[in-house]
Amino acid sequence: MNALALLKTVFPFSFVEKKDVAALVINVLIYLVVGIVAGVLIGVLAKIPIVGVIVGIVGGLVDLYVLAGIVISCLDYFKILK
Repeated sequence: MNALALLKTVFPFSFVEKKDVAALVINVLIYLVVGIVAGVLIGVLAKIPIVGVIVGIVGGLVDLYVLAGIVISCLDYFKILK
């Protein structure tokens, strides 16, 4: 399995065909909404003392996934990834 095939399985929404800038903006906004909703849920769960550390780590991973998804989506739009 090559690297691009792995990226397409991990970030499937980033490789949706984007014909214009509006489609790219919508794609980025969807990633941001997912990140915000996950952040709010993680913020609420982080107040529980025992699971707070684990939820904090998961929150960091979700934020990293959202950032990577936005970058990959932009790279795919500008035809840098083939």
